Amino acid sequence: MATYAIGDLQGCYPSFQQLLELIQFNPQQDQLWLAGDIVNRGPDSLSLLRFIKQAGDAVIMVLGNHDLHLLMVAAGLAKMRSKDTLQPILDAPDGAELLFWLRQQRLFYTDGDYAMVHAGLLPSWSIKQAKQLAHEVEHALRQDDFQDTFSQLYGNTPDSWCDDYEGYQRLRVIINAMTRMRVCTSDGKMSFTFKGNPGDIPSGYFAWFDVPDRASKNTTIVCGHWSALGLYQTENIIALDTGCVWGGHLTAIRLQDRKIFQVPCGESVARAR
Repeated sequence: MATYAIGDLQGCYPSFQQLLELIQFNPQQDQLWLAGDIVNRGPDSLSLLRFIKQAGDAVIMVLGNHDLHLLMVAAGLAKMRSKDTLQPILDAPDGAELLFWLRQQRLFYTDGDYAMVHAGLLPSWSIKQAKQLAHEVEHALRQDDFQDTFSQLYGNTPDSWCDDYEGYQRLRVIINAMTRMRVCTSDGKMSFTFKGNPGDIPSGYFAWFDVPDRASKNTTIVCGHWSALGLYQTENIIALDTGCVWGGHLTAIRLQDRKIFQVPCGESVARAR
């Protein structure tokens, strides 16, 4: 059995199929970890959702900001953006079923020495605490009346964590850290405007995984979200967003030996954004 982690798909179903052929994925024996942002901007988010849902336990995914955006648009809590490619899901005969399934997915996942999150973890969060906090969001998202809570969750404040937060403030910080953060200060203040290269991080901020004495540093964390960072590996970080939807590559890593597999996504995918 092999476990392959794959970076942001963003609706790039043809590239995903090419990558599965390259790694010779066998759903009876192997497992895929998908680091969030399954949908949006690419040409065929609908086929991706159908494939992943049908794959059952062979695929483990965490929610990314684009996946949450789809749920919010479908619930009438957010407006479609000009570059969104979500309408085919909303119009599909099985759209409601797919959206319900998507609401059941994880925000954070751990297995042995590895964890997976779309964006990152705040420096004060241990793996145990992050798992507990993710469960709070997952529980809220799975409720029939989730719209009541999530109608207040878009926004950039608070931009740091406090254990005493309750209600929408608490859930908003958890979601923003796990699905949107790239950089933060040493005491966990997040910036949501920075999307550039690591060499251009503003003074006083760090890549979230470079904060000194980060509480989660003893676990290897698989993540995506930061396409300008690209493929990035250290002993305890595997970042896999290599910009497929922008015409870059789609990347998989076999966790057992950290072998990298890539397929080029090409200009046709980039134009579809």
